Amino acid sequence: MLRTRRLDTVNVDPATRTARVGAGVRSGRLQAAAAAHGLTGLPGSSPVVSVAGVALGGGLSWFGRKHGWISDGVTAFEIVDAEGNQRHVTAGTDPDMFWALRGAGGNFAIVTALEVALHPAPHLYGGRTLWTAGHAPAVADAFRRITATAPDELTAWLDLLHFPGAPPMVAVDATYLGAEDEARDLLAPLDLLPAPLSDSRKTMSVAELGSITAEPTDPGAGLSRAELLTTLDDDATEALLRNPIAPLLSVQLRHLGGAFTRPSDSPHGPLTEPYALYLFGLPTDPAAAAAVTARQRDLAAALPASGRKPYTFLNPDEDASDAFTPEATARLRTLKRQLDPHNLFRANFPVA
Repeated sequence: MLRTRRLDTVNVDPATRTARVGAGVRSGRLQAAAAAHGLTGLPGSSPVVSVAGVALGGGLSWFGRKHGWISDGVTAFEIVDAEGNQRHVTAGTDPDMFWALRGAGGNFAIVTALEVALHPAPHLYGGRTLWTAGHAPAVADAFRRITATAPDELTAWLDLLHFPGAPPMVAVDATYLGAEDEARDLLAPLDLLPAPLSDSRKTMSVAELGSITAEPTDPGAGLSRAELLTTLDDDATEALLRNPIAPLLSVQLRHLGGAFTRPSDSPHGPLTEPYALYLFGLPTDPAAAAAVTARQRDLAAALPASGRKPYTFLNPDEDASDAFTPEATARLRTLKRQLDPHNLFRANFPVA
């Protein structure tokens, strides 16, 4: 096990809109450094994941509809290769290694730092709106209407939630790279719904993004499964809402599209599926674990899944070939044999 916590430097260059980030730097720290200059990286939902870790897996960001995969924003990697050489890798110096590192995890090298592009973020509006689960059909309908015409600057996620000791709930999480009045117009279908239990939407700094979903920041056991959905039509929506999500804690549907559909020099390539589904539950004991897995399997089978998943959303029962096309998987395996013939680097999800 290689820990990178002490590789913790962050250097932001506002003139070039880039940052050099050590492999141990967490996403929230980069966001705070970028926010001081009116800039943003491409953060996921949690501020505690490392920038390098999520970028090496491709990475789905709040701002991916505008700017693509998190890995698309990486301009260089500083690595130690399988022969022990320190190298600065770019698309120009080593296009094969650069391509593989932008999505296939820790299979090819030790990444000690990376350079990432930053993006202007002079205005940001976002937050969570929460209702009781009885309003789920109406909330899902509003979510579908919002995502059907959303500009790339707007991202919306639908959440079905059932936490221990609390009643089932439904939420819409949203961010908009722009002014509050524009965001409120785009999210107007939510304001036509019954009064929510809470509404945290506001103008915010990019450093506050982690507060939207307020995911736990301490390690803990969990069972997850992800799918990419080809549509969210009436049948898919009905299947999603037909039964309570228990024993799952959450079912999250992320709107994709936008820049995700454009060409990407990465193992994932473009994402043509318009939604990502993430199913999560707690394995408190063997019986609970079996029930969570069964509910995930049944719900996934009832929905129009494409069959592949984002690399960062894979679970221990899956491998890298579940994330990539056969052509990309074959190329990754060839590069593994060339770049690390003795399998020195063993990622959680091996390509070989």
